Amino acid sequence: MFTIADLYDLDHTLAADYLRQFTYPWEALKGIKDMILALGPTLGEDYEEVQPHVWVHKTAKVFPSAYLGAPCIIGPNTEVRHCAFIRSSALVGADCVVGNSVELKNVILFDHVQTPHYNYVGDSILGYYSHMGAGSITSNVKSDKKLVVVHNGTEQMATGVKKFGAMLGDYVEVGCNAVCNPGTVIGRHSNIYPTSCVRGVVPANAIWKDNGVVVLKEER
Repeated sequence: MFTIADLYDLDHTLAADYLRQFTYPWEALKGIKDMILALGPTLGEDYEEVQPHVWVHKTAKVFPSAYLGAPCIIGPNTEVRHCAFIRSSALVGADCVVGNSVELKNVILFDHVQTPHYNYVGDSILGYYSHMGAGSITSNVKSDKKLVVVHNGTEQMATGVKKFGAMLGDYVEVGCNAVCNPGTVIGRHSNIYPTSCVRGVVPANAIWKDNGVVVLKEER
């Protein structure tokens, strides 16, 4: 339910070879920076190294007020809009939106991901066509600063990492002003209600409703 193979179609990211090394997506978090530094010089003439260790595709649109911290990669036809803050270690795929006042840090965004309005995404992986509504964020450190544990009902899986935001599967929709607490894993094609406080594993093809009620979508 929460392996890389369960969550992601690796045909839609430059990080495919890197991610194939791991079983669980949080295992990839520690090496994102080094992966980008190794990948950047291999990207070819369609990318420009606009400053040291910052590679931007020639078709991407980066607004003048956006900040691109090294290392990062910005893919084809992606928009990085006004006052976006890419702190470092961000691989942003093709046809993505990094919107107004959005902050990214230590992340992989697959192709067609949208983080369009006032989002914080840290220590997270967002799958193909996933979308975060306005004001929704990933909370990536527990208040007690202990290592993050993934909770799936009565099952608990230690991750061995202190910083772990959320793993969003392909086609996940996160509603406005929702918070994904540390260690959140959301299966493919699932939806999160606006203003939700999400934790643990949300299965694929499900809806997280008010007060943590989860229902499976009806088949059509």
